[in-house]
Parts: sequence; structure tokens; C-alpha cells
Amino acid sequence: MEKRVLFRSAWLPWLLIAPQMAVIVVFFFWPASQALLQSVQQEDAFGIATVFVGLENFKTLFEDDAYLDSFKVTAFFSALVAVTGIAISLMLAVFADRVLRGDLFYKTFLIIPYAVAPAIVGVLWLFMLSPGIGVLAWWLGEAGIDWNHRINSGQALTLIVVAAIWKQISYNFLFFLAGLQAIPKALIEAAAIDGAGPLRRFFSIQFPLLSPTTFFLLVMNMVYAFFDTFAIVHATTEGGPGRDTSILVYKVWHDGFVGLDLGGSAAQSVVLMAIVIGLTVVQFRYVEKKVQY
Repeated sequence: MEKRVLFRSAWLPWLLIAPQMAVIVVFFFWPASQALLQSVQQEDAFGIATVFVGLENFKTLFEDDAYLDSFKVTAFFSALVAVTGIAISLMLAVFADRVLRGDLFYKTFLIIPYAVAPAIVGVLWLFMLSPGIGVLAWWLGEAGIDWNHRINSGQALTLIVVAAIWKQISYNFLFFLAGLQAIPKALIEAAAIDGAGPLRRFFSIQFPLLSPTTFFLLVMNMVYAFFDTFAIVHATTEGGPGRDTSILVYKVWHDGFVGLDLGGSAAQSVVLMAIVIGLTVVQFRYVEKKVQY
């Protein structure tokens, strides 16, 4: 029988959720409404003159080859960050679930990246892979790889992907480890008694039971890759070389605050928001069907 909390006063539930609703209205609905309004306007860099242009900003966007290229870069970048990050985090969580000695140190060490700001993450990886002075760049040079992300587009994309994955690994790791520890040990022991090896036990028992966690992390990592990686890109490649690492969220900032195209930047933010909402709906509509609760 489902248990529900009953309030004697009709206004008490609304009072309890009022602070959270205020935060959502101030920091989401209000900025989103302003972006929608500015996306159909064109104004000068000083905000003095404003002209209603309808859908002209959106038309200009999709006629811009640089903006269309940023779609491809963002799609490739987001897929790499989400899929690779989840796979690595799951592997680390499986190892952590098996560690007997030094498990506290191991788990603490893996959680550290979550406490580092994205901009600092970008600077750290920029120094490690900086041509000439970076220790990782030197090791790659010793291995015969001439690393220079400033002129090599593939290496620049690799840099931001690695930095973004490293930042998000801790978040994914915590959820996967909690999910693994919630699985009854009796199921694993019964499968072992029946002769199932570690891989068979993982793919037949553990991974299916982790599907709700995996689905949740897939949605969160896609949102992270689309929105929360701006500081990493800005601190490492600044969208370069050329525009080869200019993902959508970085292009919104660059066109708005550097190019001073406020209307076009607002239109880009509306498109970006629509893409993320659409991807989330598709994931809940189709991917969730494969989730075993």
C-alpha cells in the first residue's frame, strides 16, 4: 500500500516548495523568457536601439556554415564524453566494489576531481599537455607523437574530451558504486555457485540491475556535455584551432560577448535549449523502455 504524507493545512505544501520554485523562476524561467524575447530582436552593442526582426536571427544562423559545423563538433564531443565517461566510471566502480585493502583511499582518490572547478580542470590539462613544458606532452613526444593542440584539430578535440571526462568521472563513479553496493550479494553468490564467471555475473546480473542508474547518468552526462563544458573549452582551446572545437555553448558566448551579436546569440541559446530538451525527451521516450526497474 502506497504511503502518502497528508498535511492538515492546504497552504503548507506550497509554502515548503516556495523557495525551490523561486529559485527555478529566477534562475531558469526568467532567463529563458528573456532569451526567447531577444532571439526575435536585433539590437546594437550598447543595447540602445532594439528592432523586432521575427525569425530572421534563426534564418541567419542556419545559413551560417560555422554554426552548422559547430553542430557536428558538439554531437561528436557530447557522444564521446557521455559514452566514454560512463564506461570508464563503471569500470572503476566495479574495481572499487571489489577492493578489500585500501578501499577508502581508492574511493577518496577517485572522488577528488568532482571538487575541482571546470575552469581549473581545463588549466590543469592545458599545462600537462602544453607543447614544450607539459609533462604529458613530453611523454607523448618520447613515444613519437608530436603533440601540439594549438595547430592540430584532432589533438585539440582530444584535449577537451579528456578534460571533460576526467571532470565527470567522479560524479558517475559515485552513482555506479552506490548502485553496485545496493545489489544483494546473495544474487552474486548464487550465480558463482552455479558456475558463472565474473564477466557472466556482471553482464547477466549486475549490469541489468544498474540500468536505471546508467539511464540517469546518460541523461545527466548529455546535459553536462552540452552546457557545463564551456569553462573547459574556454580555458584550453578557446574554440580553436580555427573553429574546430567551438561547441554550441561556447559559440553562444563568443558571438554574444565577443562578436556583440546579442540577437544571434540569444537565438543560438534557444536552439541549444531546444536540442537538449528534445534529446532528453527522446531518451525518456525510447531509451527508458530498455531500463529494468
